[in-house]
Amino acid sequence: MHEHDHRRLGRELDLFGTDPLMGAGLPYWLPDGAVVRHTLEEYVREVERAAGYRHVYSPVLGKRELYEISGHWDLYSDDMFPPMRLGAEEVVLRPSLCPHHALIFRSRGRSYRELPYRVAELGGMYRSEPSGVLGGLTRVRAIQLNDAHIFCTLDQAVAEARAALELIARAHADLGIRAARYRLSLPGEGGKYVADPGLWRRATAMLRRVLAEAGIAYEEAPGEAAFYGPKIDVQVADGAGRESTLSTVQIDLHQPERFALSYVGADGARHRPVMVHRSVIGSVERVVAHLLEQHGGTFPVWLAPVQLVVLPVAAAQEQRAWEVLAEARAAGVRAEVAGVEEGTLGARIRAARHVPYQAVIGPREAVGGHLSVRLRDGRRPSPVPLPVLLDQALAATRSRGAALWD
Repeated sequence: MHEHDHRRLGRELDLFGTDPLMGAGLPYWLPDGAVVRHTLEEYVREVERAAGYRHVYSPVLGKRELYEISGHWDLYSDDMFPPMRLGAEEVVLRPSLCPHHALIFRSRGRSYRELPYRVAELGGMYRSEPSGVLGGLTRVRAIQLNDAHIFCTLDQAVAEARAALELIARAHADLGIRAARYRLSLPGEGGKYVADPGLWRRATAMLRRVLAEAGIAYEEAPGEAAFYGPKIDVQVADGAGRESTLSTVQIDLHQPERFALSYVGADGARHRPVMVHRSVIGSVERVVAHLLEQHGGTFPVWLAPVQLVVLPVAAAQEQRAWEVLAEARAAGVRAEVAGVEEGTLGARIRAARHVPYQAVIGPREAVGGHLSVRLRDGRRPSPVPLPVLLDQALAATRSRGAALWD
């Protein structure tokens, strides 16, 4: 286990855990981990809304027939949980959100004027991973996926896929994620894929054009395609050099056909849309694991579970500490008090080493208008009024930058 292994950091920072009674590959999120997850989810919804996506919710269960139509049952059932019988029907935990979004598109008639139709969801899905490959947050059986599907005309597909790549690049910059490489994932020998060579050639040609227009160098990876089409994978590497897929863009000509999706064109005739799949940050589990390892548990201010810890030197200053806490929370800063019952001041400072801002309150600060500030990088700015400290924390949150203090 390397120094920044996310499993060790997750335990040390009380972010997530597992329990045999819940089952392998089914982690739970503790309060601080839930803050990181919630902040990431709100961030990705924000950037998706700005990019023209509409958000939906869909159930985590679906009839077996749904996945027979999509092709999952024939080509992907080894990775699915067994069906559950409900009366005369069989339902399964979904391994993918794609079929649900196809049904949302076809829930009423569509016109070419509505295209591209972009729907996004942070939704749960479930995969029957073998116990031997499960580990921490990187390989789990219950997945919260940042997923989206764009239904568009054939002429719009390349531009939409390229815009999805640009959105991924922007999100990675905000999160401080560096791509190890870009991969064009293609079908390989002996795999389970849709048997339609023309479909594969057409979709692959479009993705090659996307990569060329974006000026992105890439490697081809036979055998890594989805069963229904090729995909662009954004690969990241952990501290041990192990590579995994974080974000993807796919062009799908298969499921629109299987679900008989259509829209009415300018000519009044019915046409088949293209389905562009894309995930900006992949699964919440995997991206949190990657960010934990990349930052060593020291998250940027905007992602830090606790942004400010208030440290009274003695019991006499605790009332003022709780007043500071209330003002910080009212301003929107995630704050906690580490009181004297938690140990010496030095011990509390060390325990809060991952927190961006520490406000120490001694006798002088308790009666005056200024706070002694410590930053987690070791700097100690001059004492400042509480509003100044809160403004610094809020500015760092809004900018999503690395700077702690201007």
